[in-house]
Amino acid sequence: MEMKEPFDIELGDIIYSVFPEEEDAYVIFKDGMEYVKIIKDTDTTWLKLNPETELPMFGMDEEINLIGEEIKKELSQ
Repeated sequence: MEMKEPFDIELGDIIYSVFPEEEDAYVIFKDGMEYVKIIKDTDTTWLKLNPETELPMFGMDEEINLIGEEIKKELSQ
């Protein structure tokens, strides 16, 4: 698997830096600081990973899903 380059996405007036890791997992930076690690669950659902265990944290998080949708758009270009 080829390593993808980091890229930025914009949601409203917030710019997130996205660093791809293993398949469908991304580290998200906000305001220059590591913010969250997310993983794709289904085609429309993304999950936040626990910062200590890196296990998925199930539950709806609209911001995480919006970030995931922007990642999908960026990767499909």
